Amino acid sequence: MDQRVSLITLIVDDVAASRRFYADGLGWAPEVDVPGEVLMVRVGQRLLLSLWDHAHAEVEIGPVAAGGTPPVTLAHNVREPAEVDAVLALARAAGARTEPPSWREWGGYSGYFVDPDGFRWEVAVNPSPLGESLLP
Repeated sequence: MDQRVSLITLIVDDVAASRRFYADGLGWAPEVDVPGEVLMVRVGQRLLLSLWDHAHAEVEIGPVAAGGTPPVTLAHNVREPAEVDAVLALARAAGARTEPPSWREWGGYSGYFVDPDGFRWEVAVNPSPLGESLLP
């Protein structure tokens, strides 16, 4: 098996709300948009973020737990602290709850926003070689 991830799927309560947040609010271009069912955006050369309606997901994969903070975070790395601030401001304008950025003990600068379904996104500057390798 190849060492790769092709899709990251988040189970959402309202695909239209997710579209308003990710496409209309953050400006991400949908690659697949089936109203009420799924919204997919390309987030990497060979990687899609899929926002899949809860009811449709359960038909295929069975019961899906909801509520609370999901046990996963996603990250969006940028080059400069000012970019962290700008992305968090954009997310806040799109309706996200945000947590203020700060300098972290691991040497980076990051903050978080929470999308309409409670998924947490870290927006970070990671000055390490690994962090640099994640940037386009």
